Amino acid sequence: MSNANANRRVFVYSFLCFQRMEKEVAMILKKLVEFLDGNKVQYVVISHSPAFTAQDVAHSAHIPGKELAKVVIVWMDGAMGMAVLPASHMINFSLLKDVSGATNVELANESDFKDRFPDCEVGAMPPFGNLFNMRVFVSAGLSDDKEIAFNAGSHRELVKMSYADYERLAQPKVAPFTFKKKTQEEESEPELP
Repeated sequence: MSNANANRRVFVYSFLCFQRMEKEVAMILKKLVEFLDGNKVQYVVISHSPAFTAQDVAHSAHIPGKELAKVVIVWMDGAMGMAVLPASHMINFSLLKDVSGATNVELANESDFKDRFPDCEVGAMPPFGNLFNMRVFVSAGLSDDKEIAFNAGSHRELVKMSYADYERLAQPKVAPFTFKKKTQEEESEPELP
């Protein structure tokens, strides 16, 4: 086989793989892209290696954990809600309960909400609860960022956009209900007297 034929086959294979990947992304992002484009928002789609935890996504995409918004689905007095917080933070459920005015707030199981986001991979929902008829609560820590990035429906793509545009479109309740989780290094350091 000549080099020209080998190169042509590699090109065709690469093109077909790219088209398949592009269709998968388009299917996952369609509702979100239409929403962002319809509101004339500037954003960037970032592809990265598959990652399933928020910290792994941040690392894979080379984005600081405080700028990656992760979505946590919670039950609030029997209704599903969306908590959006930096990847490097965790929810203080007592504070979220106070902020939401709910008497009971608890973490939802993936089986509770997987059908609520039919075009998204489980755990990769974008932080626009308004697209899914859910209340949205955003950690005050995210509002300090000029830009945020978040899962765009898959474990391989992120959307990065200005925080101001995100807040304008999602219309979340912004409040302090999170705390920064300790890194392994911080956990292994001895406490000083």
